[in-house]
Amino acid sequence: MLPRPLPLLAAALIAAIATTACAQTTASTPAQPAARPPALRAPPAPNVDPQLPRVRAALDAAERAGFDAGQYADIARHPLYGWVEYAALRRTIDNVNDGQAQEFLARRGNEASGEAFREVWLAAAARREDWNAFLAAWTPKNRAGKDRGAQLRCAELNARQALGRADAQWTRDAQAIWRSSGKSLPDACDAPFAVLAAQGGLTPELRWERIDAAAAEWQPAVMRAAARGLPADQLAQANDYAAFLDNVNERALAWPKTERSRKIASFGLAKLAKAQPASAEAQLPKYANALGFSDEDRGRVLYQTALWSVASYDAESARRLNAVPEVAYDERLHEWRAREAMSRSDWNAALAAIRKMGAKQRSESRWEYFEARLSERAGDKATANRLYREAAKNADFHGFLSADKLGAPYTLCPLQPADAPAARAQVARDPALIRALGLFQIERAAWAIREWDDALSRFDDTQRRLAIEIAQGYNWFDRAVFSLNKTPQEQRLYYLRFPLHHGETIRRESLKNGIDPAWVAAEIRAESIFNPTARSGANAMGLMQVLPGTGAQVAKSLGLPWGGAASLYDSDTNIVLGTAYLRQLLDKYGGQPYFAMAGYNAGPAPLNRWQSQRPGMEPDFWIETISYKETREYVARVLAFSVLYDWRMNGDALNVSDRLRGVTDAKRKSFVCPATAATASAPLPAETE
Repeated sequence: MLPRPLPLLAAALIAAIATTACAQTTASTPAQPAARPPALRAPPAPNVDPQLPRVRAALDAAERAGFDAGQYADIARHPLYGWVEYAALRRTIDNVNDGQAQEFLARRGNEASGEAFREVWLAAAARREDWNAFLAAWTPKNRAGKDRGAQLRCAELNARQALGRADAQWTRDAQAIWRSSGKSLPDACDAPFAVLAAQGGLTPELRWERIDAAAAEWQPAVMRAAARGLPADQLAQANDYAAFLDNVNERALAWPKTERSRKIASFGLAKLAKAQPASAEAQLPKYANALGFSDEDRGRVLYQTALWSVASYDAESARRLNAVPEVAYDERLHEWRAREAMSRSDWNAALAAIRKMGAKQRSESRWEYFEARLSERAGDKATANRLYREAAKNADFHGFLSADKLGAPYTLCPLQPADAPAARAQVARDPALIRALGLFQIERAAWAIREWDDALSRFDDTQRRLAIEIAQGYNWFDRAVFSLNKTPQEQRLYYLRFPLHHGETIRRESLKNGIDPAWVAAEIRAESIFNPTARSGANAMGLMQVLPGTGAQVAKSLGLPWGGAASLYDSDTNIVLGTAYLRQLLDKYGGQPYFAMAGYNAGPAPLNRWQSQRPGMEPDFWIETISYKETREYVARVLAFSVLYDWRMNGDALNVSDRLRGVTDAKRKSFVCPATAATASAPLPAETE
């Protein structure tokens, strides 16, 4: 069934939604209220294509045996017909001849469907070693400008070699792939590497270069493969190095005292430390003394012992963190040192850990906020207020918390450029965008994204924004999230980045369950970006990513009929069950939304463990010390999104400090756009597709 056009919300609701632009300001301009327009600019209405059901049927038929293109002659000139042809060719790819392939590429090679076919055709030609056909279709990059993967790059080397083109450039290209990674390369690379070796192109130096890279990646099998062809004495040493990566052993104590020996021994001990931190730590001194480890070598091992201890807040975490040489610290370990001290409520150690961070990391709103919190605890109110003011310039969780500490309004500088109907109409005529929107409507998401990327590769910033506005008219909301990460200004397009759909259902079910509707909207934004057909690897489904088992249980508790897992793709059903489940979690965890959010993401067992580890800890510190990175960032993200959806729905917002504790009747917060924030606002973390 085709998605319904975006329904218009009731006029009163539209008038309540805040999406205004904050006017461009200069350093001399005072803070301005983040005022909202009288009405939300509705996304452009989608074009209704009556032939899309017919295209869908043709695609379904093309993917089955017995497809007769003549039965679909009526849509042969449709913009999406190239994908029908692609589907038919892909199904029979091993029977497609070079003439058919070249004819299709001649017509469609400059379209995403042609590029998709080129990839499967190249793979098929390589399988049957039809190297002339392969090279006739070969291009070194795909339409998005990305290099071909190693599988096809090595197939191209095979083609050139088989056709007598293994010249000096061929050698350089083969050596580049050999050097490209310390990880295993596809089987297609074996033949060109064998030729390269036979021609003398794999010198001992090149072999050792790959052995070293493989050791750094903890890949002993790759080390052994790269070592074949070394002189006998070097081969024995390389294999012994690989054996140490497999299983730390005392033969390494007699290795030559070279930089390579030291590094590889430290890589082997670091690999052991991930699984057995105590064993690696205990064995480190004898290897360090025998081989003359540098601080960097020791740090490589101690880094891993500390990291894999602190990830579970092992009793040895603090000691192991302090044992890591400062030269081995990176941003990841710096933040874990601060987090570990917080988990023990060692506030002085946590403050010291933050102050050891580099300037860039320390200036992030998260760490400005916690440095302020810890300074305040230490009695340094002036430093705390200075840091709170800096952090409060950011429209994110820790920026909002900082504003609460100061009793200040929230910083928000939304941008909604003037309407540009003529420019939008020009963008809407782009053939790739037309195809992307059509494919999205018939639920061919992967193909739609290929067409979308093709269109955006030619668009400037304004055209890209207009394309996103058009996509939102088709309820394709995630394009704003995944396509607006290029400039700080784009992060201010909140009207695009925070869509609001199914508003009436969200409000109805939130009221029924006694939950803030901004929280429900934020959960949907975090879980699926308002995609009703979203499905996770764990089989969570629909807008609120409800597991079928959870859906069945909640439906039973509500006395509702359970329509099976597929019913979770119905938006109303998903919101009904997802919102009720949030209510159940809220009741289960003492009315504390931050516990409910963590449980919603991670499940009950990890949540129970975190609660038992740190009972009574203040919510901001408890959230920061969640050991799962995904859940820690999820809770902070949903809380920030809740503030932004509160603003969208009401123009002001509940304090996030009250919201995370489940207080819903407190004083609400206004928004302002300081002059400095309008031009230098730090965005929420970028999201990836």
